[in-house]
Amino acid sequence: MTQRKTRHQPTSPRLSRESLHLAKEVRSIQHRAAEHDGRVVSIGPLVFFSTDTGDAWILEPADQLAARLAAGGDPLPVHIEETETSFAIGWQGRYQFDGDTFLYEDNQSRRLNAIRGYPVKQLLRVISNS
Repeated sequence: MTQRKTRHQPTSPRLSRESLHLAKEVRSIQHRAAEHDGRVVSIGPLVFFSTDTGDAWILEPADQLAARLAAGGDPLPVHIEETETSFAIGWQGRYQFDGDTFLYEDNQSRRLNAIRGYPVKQLLRVISNS
């Protein structure tokens, strides 16, 4: 499991302590997945998304890190540490896009999963605007 700490810059509105409550955002996107409600949300350097199939993910586009937050509507565990000035996420793997396919490589198994049907175009748009 890869953990990386990220320091907040209090002067940046995208990373202010008031706007980034990681555990709350994780629960929110897991709830959307449980409702099979597709959403894409960018908060600071992170992108959260849920799908109508009940999956949910958190992505860190700068290093293409990913953690799966829900599968088939069921929430999955993810390691998160959050303080006033930083946060750390137990990234489970890396992701990339190949056309309209979401590719995910698991850190432990090194298995590469190709997932079709995710909102790749919307994710690319959100990531490019971040």
